[in-house]
Amino acid sequence: MRLHEYQAKDVFADAGIPTPESALASSVDEVVAAAEEIGYPVAVKAQVHVGGRGKAGGIKLVDDEDEAREAADSILGMDLKGYHVDRVLVEGAVDFENELYVGITMDRGEGQPVAMVSTKGGVDIEAVAEEDPDAIATEHVDPAFGLHGYQARRAVYDADVPPAIAGDVASVLSTLYDIWGTNDAEDAEINPLMVTGDDEVVAADAVLNIDEDALFRQPDLAELEEESYTDDLERKAGEYGFDYVRLEGNVGIIGNGAGLVMTTLDLVDHYGGEPANFLDVGGGAKAERIANALDMVFSDENVDSVVFNIFGGITRGDEVAKGINEALGAFDEIPKPVVVRLAGTNWEEGMEILNTDLVQVEETLEEAVQRAVANAQEVSA
Repeated sequence: MRLHEYQAKDVFADAGIPTPESALASSVDEVVAAAEEIGYPVAVKAQVHVGGRGKAGGIKLVDDEDEAREAADSILGMDLKGYHVDRVLVEGAVDFENELYVGITMDRGEGQPVAMVSTKGGVDIEAVAEEDPDAIATEHVDPAFGLHGYQARRAVYDADVPPAIAGDVASVLSTLYDIWGTNDAEDAEINPLMVTGDDEVVAADAVLNIDEDALFRQPDLAELEEESYTDDLERKAGEYGFDYVRLEGNVGIIGNGAGLVMTTLDLVDHYGGEPANFLDVGGGAKAERIANALDMVFSDENVDSVVFNIFGGITRGDEVAKGINEALGAFDEIPKPVVVRLAGTNWEEGMEILNTDLVQVEETLEEAVQRAVANAQEVSA
């Protein structure tokens, strides 16, 4: 479960990490009132689950009421990379001289948490890792003992953080690790951690992603789950219990198993298409779950065609076929062309059950993907 920036900052602030004064607003007048209370200049920041908000026009720095109204009017209601913006965070601007990055995540290759520090904050840390990996200092942590103070200090020094702020940055990193562990987080990041002219550090952004399987241990965070949904698609995914990620293309993808879905995404790209989503219905998916999956992708206005890729293990091809027939049979007109590929358990029975008046059927994954890409290109032409 991914928290919004304002939610993550509340968690960080409660733990003692310095954050700017801020307020949540959902109207132009609320933005202006919050800005007046905080004091100009302020930043007006869209609260949606996407990166690159600033480049997309979702973050604006304003110096007076007129600029605040203009910024609020342009951001509230905008479509930001497929997400509707209905809330903004109004936040006191930070007069900074430097930007750092600190983060905690799981290094699955090492089987341990890893603490990270870089003086190249304020930019996409994935790009930094790819282009200049030595710019990120890392320290692996034994979860049985936690992040020792000397480890936090070593990561900070290895990153060449200036001595004047090294102690404060190490303290923030240690606190961030505690937040990561205490809240069953998958990722906890501050990018950027701003450094002021007075050598103070302030979390100007906040990322906190919670392991959904651990929410039963996190009742306070579980209450934020509904609020963390940005749009109806995310809300539906939560209600249906799907692993769902919205992407920027127009070929809808449904599969059972993360690896199978990722393979389908790669093939869509290989054959010249653009994936619209990642949707894993999981193992043992029965008719109702398949119908819910189709409801998900049909609800995405970016989707022009759908490819259904099911490999039966515990998932039975005949159950999948029943779900597809039931879901599509409810429509007077199929909203988007659907291509189906079945393999594995009971796939032959499933192929016989499928109503070919409602779907297009292909025997191989490659053929199914190529047809779905062609359908999307024809619709969008």
